Amino acid sequence: MPELPTELVRTLVAAVDQGTFDAAARALHLTPSAVSQRIKLLEQRIGRVLLIRSKPVRLTESGEVVARYARQLALLTGDVLADLGMVEAGQPSTVSIAVNADSLATWFLDALRLDPDELPIRFELRREDQDHTAELLRQGLVMAAVTSSARPVQGCTARPLGRMRYHAMASPDFAARWLAHGPLHQVLATAPVVVFDHKDDLQDRFLRELTGRRATGGVRHVVPESAVFCQAVVNGLGWGMLPTTQVEALLAAGALVDLAPDRPVDVPLHWQHWKLDSPPLAAVTASVVRTAARALVPFGHHPDAAPPR
Repeated sequence: MPELPTELVRTLVAAVDQGTFDAAARALHLTPSAVSQRIKLLEQRIGRVLLIRSKPVRLTESGEVVARYARQLALLTGDVLADLGMVEAGQPSTVSIAVNADSLATWFLDALRLDPDELPIRFELRREDQDHTAELLRQGLVMAAVTSSARPVQGCTARPLGRMRYHAMASPDFAARWLAHGPLHQVLATAPVVVFDHKDDLQDRFLRELTGRRATGGVRHVVPESAVFCQAVVNGLGWGMLPTTQVEALLAAGALVDLAPDRPVDVPLHWQHWKLDSPPLAAVTASVVRTAARALVPFGHHPDAAPPR
């Protein structure tokens, strides 16, 4: 069985994190040639190509497995040293998490309110669409993720969190202006719409469920930040799908109207994390599950007015 020396796998991770051999060399205080030689030696030991030498460098499937091992090893090493009292008191453990923007803007930060004196943790958050956060886990770039996928990534555990509920929202002026042209299912197919980014399928999903057809091509405004996205809808730039928890006050104040109260779109969310006996990761997991239980719609719950799917 080939050995995986720590300095070699750490060099692989540094190359991926930094993007290039030159940047990894600066981070590790090595020469670019030494970085290249270490990664080549690791590939020879394993007998597989681990990196695609592009700019930035990218992991192969085998490289993803090794990178995940390297990060897990680093986490466990830190836990062991902390248990042995061999690290400076109060030195935080790093927990890296991928989370979707709407969770980050609404409920997720509440889950990170842990006692820093009891268990100091340094968080590294990566924002990504919930349909794509599991890929960051698969690549070994994060140790936990809020994801729409219930199927565990290899080496991970998955547990349900709940459903984030969205409604089609618009400003009162926008609704009055556009709904004067006809019924909702006809109007929204051609009305201006706000989308988060090119991965955002929520608005199109709502239209498919409403009309049974794809959108026919209204103006699409791309606004890739949750709070600004909401403000764009309030300002009348277009209609958009907004989380119920984010807009309760705006609805009460009359700044927004719900275009289809009986037709919510629910996005299932799950928590996936490495299968490691790590106190920091366990503490974060417990807090995320508790917070989600308060903030999200439980699985299996459907409003009485909602039509069958």
